[in-house]
Parts: sequence; structure tokens; C-alpha cells
Amino acid sequence: MEYSQEMKNRLKRIEGQVRGVIRMMEEDKHCKDVVTQLSAVRSAVDRAIGYIVAKNLESCIIEAKSEGVSAEDAIQEAVNMIVKSR
Repeated sequence: MEYSQEMKNRLKRIEGQVRGVIRMMEEDKHCKDVVTQLSAVRSAVDRAIGYIVAKNLESCIIEAKSEGVSAEDAIQEAVNMIVKSR
């Protein structure tokens, strides 16, 4: 699978969020604010996982179709990846 610049940019934004959380901790910000930001990081990671799995599934289905085989295995693998990520 080829990872697009958009995918990499998503992870760079998440990296920035994590650095922000560390900075908040270093500045002794209230734990409620830190947890709120960590929840945002988790949500961003979940969205990134979903996006990567969806793009991978899309390419697998296109490849299976061009080879004249069933995409069922690729779909099952994508479902397994999503379940495993939870």
C-alpha cells in the first residue's frame, strides 16, 4: 500500500497534538484539560486508522476486481484490522 501525503499529514497533526498535551502537563494544566486533549488525540488516531483501512480496502477491491477474484478476503481482513484496533 502506498501512503499518501494526506495520510502522513494526519499523523503529523496527531504528533503536534501529543506534543501539546506534553506541554500542558509540563505547565501543570488541570487534569480535565489534559484528558480532554488526550481524548481528541485518541479520536484523531481512530479516524486515521479508519482512513488507512478504507484506502487499503479500496485498493484491494480494485485489484481483486482486475484479477477477476472475490474481494471477500480483503473485506474480512479490513474488518479484522478495525476490530483489532479497538
